[in-house]
Amino acid sequence: MKDLPGFLLAGIALTGSPGPATLGLAAAGAAFGIRRSLGLFGGILIGVMIVMMVTASGLTGLLLAQPGLGPLVSLLAVGYMLYLAYRIATAPLAGVNGQQTSPPGFVPGLFLGFGNPKAYAAMAALYSGFVLVEDHALADAAAKTATLVVIMLAVDWAWLLIGSALTRALRDPIMGRIINVTFAVLLVVSVALAFAM
Repeated sequence: MKDLPGFLLAGIALTGSPGPATLGLAAAGAAFGIRRSLGLFGGILIGVMIVMMVTASGLTGLLLAQPGLGPLVSLLAVGYMLYLAYRIATAPLAGVNGQQTSPPGFVPGLFLGFGNPKAYAAMAALYSGFVLVEDHALADAAAKTATLVVIMLAVDWAWLLIGSALTRALRDPIMGRIINVTFAVLLVVSVALAFAM
């Protein structure tokens, strides 16, 4: 476990830095509040856990090596994230004209976690760059996965709280629209940066 301190720091930096999932959580927290964003939160966690399993098993490289499959997956992920950015930018503001809309739920969160290119890059770096349990590949992968799940719970919850702290500002129609559009633009930029890696 000599790599554990470095793994923890890298895990916090890679999973907690702004990206499609974290910004999506913050935006949902701001637009819909914590309670109404829990489905998205859960979906993102499960989606990224699937990315962990696929990355740890080596299936990511095998699947994306298939001709045409990598670009198709990327296109679907970008399309969904642009749709999510649109939903965030145009979400009715809390308490303004009594408008209500349903927040993105578990399935959209699952797709956001699983379709997030930043998650694949981060997990590939974390699983291949550190050894937590020497000479036991399965135990090493299990230790990394358990550690990353705890880190993700903490950082994703923090992003959701940061977003929900902006809920009061969203009650002002002008400020609320500015916040929603800013989150949407940041989401699009994070997607572009993730694909540029």
